[in-house]
Amino acid sequence: MCGIVAYIGKREAYPILIKGLQRLEYRGYDSAGVALLDKELKIYKRKGKVNDLVEYAKDKDVKASIGIGHTRWATHGEPNHVNAHPHTSGNTNLAIIHNGIIENYESLRTALSKEGHVFESETDTEVLVHLIEEIQYKEAVDIEEAVRIALTKVVGAYAIVVIDKTNPHKIVAARKGSPLVVGLGENEFFLASDASPIVEYTKNVVYIKDEEIVSLTNDGSFTIKSIDNEIQTPFIQKLDMEIESIEKGGYEHYMLKEIYQQPTTIADAMRGRLNSKKGIITLGGVMEFGNRMKDADRLIIAACGTSWIAGLIGEYLFEDLARIPTEVEYASEFRYRNPIITNKDVIIAISQSGETADTLAALELAKEKDALTYGICNVVGSSIARITDAGSYIHAGPEIGVASTKAFTGQLTLLTLMALQLAQKRGTISQSYYFQLLNELENIPAKVKQVLENDKKIKYIANIWKDAQNALYLGRGYCFPVALEGALKLKEISYIHAEGYPAAEMKHGPIALIDENMPVMVIATTDSTREKVISNIQEVKARKGKILAIINEGDEQIAKLADHYIEIPATEEPLAPLLSVVPLQLLAYHIAVLRGCNVDQPRNLAKSVTVE
Repeated sequence: MCGIVAYIGKREAYPILIKGLQRLEYRGYDSAGVALLDKELKIYKRKGKVNDLVEYAKDKDVKASIGIGHTRWATHGEPNHVNAHPHTSGNTNLAIIHNGIIENYESLRTALSKEGHVFESETDTEVLVHLIEEIQYKEAVDIEEAVRIALTKVVGAYAIVVIDKTNPHKIVAARKGSPLVVGLGENEFFLASDASPIVEYTKNVVYIKDEEIVSLTNDGSFTIKSIDNEIQTPFIQKLDMEIESIEKGGYEHYMLKEIYQQPTTIADAMRGRLNSKKGIITLGGVMEFGNRMKDADRLIIAACGTSWIAGLIGEYLFEDLARIPTEVEYASEFRYRNPIITNKDVIIAISQSGETADTLAALELAKEKDALTYGICNVVGSSIARITDAGSYIHAGPEIGVASTKAFTGQLTLLTLMALQLAQKRGTISQSYYFQLLNELENIPAKVKQVLENDKKIKYIANIWKDAQNALYLGRGYCFPVALEGALKLKEISYIHAEGYPAAEMKHGPIALIDENMPVMVIATTDSTREKVISNIQEVKARKGKILAIINEGDEQIAKLADHYIEIPATEEPLAPLLSVVPLQLLAYHIAVLRGCNVDQPRNLAKSVTVE
């Protein structure tokens, strides 16, 4: 969950590292540090943001053409200067940065301590660099071979980059379970956790695979080997990313930019896949394994966080439209309860980054049981995209804000297309309703644009409720998961405790919390349960709760009942979440800004969760 960046070549490394760390700060911002190699190994690191590191190093010697940098999300050891990366070996010749967790670090630490190694930090990473040092000394091997041997002795996940003062012309890096990409320049190389720090300098990249070790030298040569010491042939790809896509573009925050991008990103998720006039949906993975998916005994959706909530809406879609039994699993719990999986199941993994460790673990279990695996992710070349039998990208572009917005609606769009394609194959939907949904799906981007026109009103409501300590979100049917997502967004970025509930379940517990100080957000756009939702609103009103209702345009009855309401364009029930979630995103955003919270980098959270 940490950000890694490194450079080797002829340029000054420090500015490249700092700019790269700033672009990767959404991956972790507890502390940051750099190691620079220019005859001497110079290490500067600081608790806090990358800007704290910049301030600390402003008067330091930062001259070097080889360097590694790191921005940390703490796993082992509290965020402080000592636990910040890079870490050095006992002889101070080696420096390492690391993303992931070394699970057997305690036993390694004990063994190394007996050999005379002394540790300064609480981190598993420092243990790893001491292990590399020990192997380099005892086996009399170069840094590349010492890293390879060390990695055969560790258990866990890692993306590491190592430099050696005694070999000042080489960088060695490796990965297992955590992403790592190499950018290829003119006699220079760039390394990073993702492509955002690289795209400014080169479009040619190599995505390092699990248990691969790459050696980069400042004369422009590089080699990739497996952990078994076998030479690998690199696959060079062209980045489909522009520098503008990772800038704020005039918006105050990335999150606001990404909310406003949704009319475009939803359309991009459908582009080339949906032809409403001809009634054609073309998702390559569904076409390739169409019969196996169509005849599946059940679909199992595995995901975490916001992606898990998208999966809940997927459950409604697949069961309602395609009539396929569907289960939604927290990927983090899935493999620990010894689940029953057969070769007639389809496992759908959803992840924005495509690197979520728990979701990858769920996929590995599914593959062991010969289930068909399907990935829905955003990042091209990511681990989930590579490990699954088939899948689809949402094409939302880089999502920098930690709280997911456009990736969520992109995931919903893909799930809707999948459900409709399978429904047509299975004959579980009438042709008239099928075409009706296709036509309405094409209209969704324009309707999202209409929803965004409520921004000023939503900001006004946010100002009224910004000091709330708790909030309750209620929905029914397709809009119950939307209530969960609205509550999650508020929790993530404003630090207000919020819960999402099925509206009918409110009276089985949460109603005890309702008083005149409790804001209750009701998503009331589902026609099939409209009268029931009105009854739930009355229950809240009877206890002096304050209601914000998300309603369809022209719904005067619910508008009169609510203290505040936001109108959205009416749409078909299966598509309602694509519209009703947008005002909740904006509400959470404005409340967080008004409370002075760091919207793009909320405390304790990181964008890509690459550790279990």
